[in-house]
Amino acid sequence: MISTWSAAAGRALRAVRGGPAPVTYCLIALCSLIFVLGPASGLTPGYGTGDALFAAQRAYFRHWGVVPAELFDRSARQALTPATALFVHGSWVHLLGNMLFLFVFGMMTEERMGRVEFTLFYVGCGYLALLGYAAANTTSEQSLVGASGAISAVLGAFLYLFPRARVTSLLPFLFFLPLRFPAWVVLPFWAALQWQAARHSGQGPGVAYLAHLVGFALGFCYAWARFRTTRVKAAPAPAPEGEKQP
Repeated sequence: MISTWSAAAGRALRAVRGGPAPVTYCLIALCSLIFVLGPASGLTPGYGTGDALFAAQRAYFRHWGVVPAELFDRSARQALTPATALFVHGSWVHLLGNMLFLFVFGMMTEERMGRVEFTLFYVGCGYLALLGYAAANTTSEQSLVGASGAISAVLGAFLYLFPRARVTSLLPFLFFLPLRFPAWVVLPFWAALQWQAARHSGQGPGVAYLAHLVGFALGFCYAWARFRTTRVKAAPAPAPEGEKQP
């Protein structure tokens, strides 16, 4: 049994290494593993149940997440939290939503940038997105976790690099009917929704829409500065990796 699992793990690792986007796969695997082992998943008995589990979750998020009111106290540990927070998620829905976006849009972006550049881009833009949110909310005591800022940067870069790529969208006012639109329609619409939500979001628990906007803008600007003279104009528009048809 052990040898069978080892062989399967070896085949999976070789497939990731030989694939076009190993960093994207590794980021998804790492975020998923950290979540499963942490208190938010509810799968680790050592964190207890009920009030004990809730207290463990709060302490965990406060330790590894960004607390804007504490970020600028010039301590080395706090300065690292915008990086560690990128790999921590607050719930199954939070994790699965972020990883789905990373899977769909990350692979083509990584393939275009290259592995090392994509890794630095992802972590750097994610760090700056959370830093920007904290700078705008310096009195907030709320712990901020999640890869949304970094993934928003991937969306921004994808918009510049592949504006004609077809993206499947589910529209609530059309009874969630799946429709395919080019990225230049879907992603600016998504950014506009984030902008509206950020304008009406208050203090307290919620989604860091401002971090999404900062990440999206950083990603688009980076892709424009880096690839404006080298962008390839493909004839038919490609589909994101998660949207390719068999």
